[in-house]
Amino acid sequence: MVKVLSFMLSALLLLQSANPDVDDVLQLNDLLEHARFHSDKYGDSFLTFLSKHYGALEQDHKQTHQEERSQHEELPFNHQACNHPALFFVLTGKPLPTLRSVNMVATPANFFYQDSASSFEQFEIFQPPRFA
Repeated sequence: MVKVLSFMLSALLLLQSANPDVDDVLQLNDLLEHARFHSDKYGDSFLTFLSKHYGALEQDHKQTHQEERSQHEELPFNHQACNHPALFFVLTGKPLPTLRSVNMVATPANFFYQDSASSFEQFEIFQPPRFA
């Protein structure tokens, strides 16, 4: 069960790192059509196609096949996503207010445990903690 859970969490992390969008799911048909085009015209396998569009051969493929640029823009997972939150703050030049410190006063404990006279509560596990 632990292995299944760790596999599922790893798959979820991998899926989230790809940052899929609804548009990407809708463009999967375009991906398959373009892969079929590469298979017919260039004889590429699907792994070679993925390498040409998403892997190590991407830059070379973009430079040599400029005529397919419009088809490449319609492929899924071609978006750049930056999900960093923007943090804004304003420096006004006014000094920050000083914090007042509160003196802490040690108070003596006002509760001491006394043993019950009843035999009903004599088990040690059911007793509250005692002061040493």
